[in-house]
Amino acid sequence: MSSGIVGMMLGASLFLGGIALVAFLWGLKSGQFDDEEKFLNAVQFDNDEDYRSAVEAEKKKQKLRAKKQAKEKNYKPE
Repeated sequence: MSSGIVGMMLGASLFLGGIALVAFLWGLKSGQFDDEEKFLNAVQFDNDEDYRSAVEAEKKKQKLRAKKQAKEKNYKPE
């Protein structure tokens, strides 16, 4: 191979690597990688069905808490 081709390949790879580095730094600065809870839930639940059932269970708990708070708020001793 001639040195011109090697130089073009080196220049192109450095240019593309620079673009990738700028994109990665932009993602870090804009908070694209800050969703820690998503990764924790991905480990905790194997598939989408398990995740959905866990979300539904959490919604039911919240509804029960809301009902309990409403009863306590409206409680009038006799």
